[in-house]
Amino acid sequence: MRAAIITVAGKSSRFNKGIPEAEKQLKAIYGGNDNTLLYHLLQKCAFADRIVVVGGYKFESLKDYCIGLESLIRNKISLVFNDHYEDLASGYSLYLGLQEAFKHNAEEILFVEGDLDMDNESFAKVVRSEKSVLTYTFEPIYANKAVVLYKNDRNQYCYAFNSSHGLLSVQSPFSCILNSGQTWKFTEIDTLKRANEQFYKESRDETNLRIIQNYLDMGVVADLISFKRWTNCNTKEDYKQIVSYWEEEQ
Repeated sequence: MRAAIITVAGKSSRFNKGIPEAEKQLKAIYGGNDNTLLYHLLQKCAFADRIVVVGGYKFESLKDYCIGLESLIRNKISLVFNDHYEDLASGYSLYLGLQEAFKHNAEEILFVEGDLDMDNESFAKVVRSEKSVLTYTFEPIYANKAVVLYKNDRNQYCYAFNSSHGLLSVQSPFSCILNSGQTWKFTEIDTLKRANEQFYKESRDETNLRIIQNYLDMGVVADLISFKRWTNCNTKEDYKQIVSYWEEEQ
């Protein structure tokens, strides 16, 4: 059984900057109908037998949106509420998503953050891989928004990210450094279960990178796949750019 996890629990503070609370919207479903980030990710994840969507902020709006989806996709969705979306970081959303996927006896799990858009061809390569997958993009690395993927002096892949969107530090010498595509595939499920449990016991206030790093540190060898086109939707200007890509690809 194949599962996909999409996390959309965050408050989208940069996306909603300067907007009164009553008018703020959940970034993943901004635009409505089939013009949302979530809709396009769900279409990409249609290969999966189960699609776990982890929400938190404006969860009722997310539920209403998912109820309105076509049955072919809607019937695959498991909605999970992260009741710590305000006081814990992104790692807890992934933890909950993985726990739900494990309940369905998933044999492989794809995880994608819910504020991303990328080209279908590259995403399909991730889906087709028989190994675990790390992804990267050709976007410039800006410390205030990039997740850095680098290979250290022990030939191991590691991640660096600043949750406060400030300056970044890489903690060791490195042989390569990349802009992470923030999409992963896990095929060694027993190892992933151990990585997830370690996160819950030791570091549940950290980002989702902690679970992924735990998984890699347990000796997993992963494929490295690049996205030809990739956008992290932080602002409404980013969203407008993504919509233009969708229009070009129709």
